[in-house]
Amino acid sequence: QVQLVESGGGLVQAGGSLRLSCAASEPTFRRYTIGWFRQAPGKEREFVAAASGNGGSTYYEDSVKGRFTISRDNAKNTVYLQMNSLKPEDTAVYYCAADPAYGRRLSRDYRYWGQGTQVTVSS
Repeated sequence: QVQLVESGGGLVQAGGSLRLSCAASEPTFRRYTIGWFRQAPGKEREFVAAASGNGGSTYYEDSVKGRFTISRDNAKNTVYLQMNSLKPEDTAVYYCAADPAYGRRLSRDYRYWGQGTQVTVSS
């Protein structure tokens, strides 16, 4: 069982930056791909970015490429999502999720989830 806790959300103006963190309790954290997802009111949860277990491979949803960067520090059991040039349409609850498999973009394919952190971007 992997427990995930997100932090770092908040209110920011358009064009600003935030860094989200996802801390895991599991010492075998490095065995898991970690993905970030987001869900805006009235919309389905959507994939944002993911990093392989060692952080050497990453992939992104097209709308965040060049603005968001996912990274991980396995010594701290933590994955980060650096979000720059934020837009109002980035407003959502952001979740991190873990799964042993790599390359997945569907939320149903991820086994463990955090509780989410709210990101609000004002125009």
